Amino acid sequence: MVRRIGRYFAERKLGSQRALTEKYYGEVQAMYRQMRTWRHDYKNHLQVMKAHLDMGEYRELSDYIRRLDEELTSIGKFIETGNLALDAILNGKIAMAREKKIEVNVKVVLPPKLPVADYDLCVLLGNLLDNAIEGCESQQEGEKRFLRIYVGLFREQLYVSVSNSHGTRMKKEGGRYRSTKSESRGFGILSIDSIVYRCHGYVNRKSDESIFVTEVMLPF
Repeated sequence: MVRRIGRYFAERKLGSQRALTEKYYGEVQAMYRQMRTWRHDYKNHLQVMKAHLDMGEYRELSDYIRRLDEELTSIGKFIETGNLALDAILNGKIAMAREKKIEVNVKVVLPPKLPVADYDLCVLLGNLLDNAIEGCESQQEGEKRFLRIYVGLFREQLYVSVSNSHGTRMKKEGGRYRSTKSESRGFGILSIDSIVYRCHGYVNRKSDESIFVTEVMLPF
């Protein structure tokens, strides 16, 4: 009996690890596709700039370089927080969001010491961003999609804020928000709440007809 129970939990853990690996593989693939797109466009950009240069169109060349620089800054920028695990999560999720035509604004300023284990922080942010991306996907075609991420210090606590546009009205069941679109958001919220509870933190969620916001505070 004990062996069967142990085998059951071992199989569940293995299944979860496989699902997580497949999920992260998809996110890495999104980053790869983004890099490959820029590599493909690189020659085209060089040809346009060379044409402006050959024709003496220096003002047009300057404008083209400026626009290209702005695009590279907004799309090709990768996050470097100093925490390798967190960088992998953030860059994977951000690449996936941008691939889905979601405008992303992110600012992360990590303190030297964190009040939470790297694993828990990655699970926390991973679920927050999964839910936010799902919320953006619920919008109608053509509607502006956005995702805003902030991580930093506030009142001697680690403060995490994720806000996103959405098109599906969030409803509360038993004091918890659940999406009318998918059960996955409900499980993600449970995972987030579990980590916050274990870290003696605080979570606040706000929703209106177009924006959903989650704020998490974890004390040191």
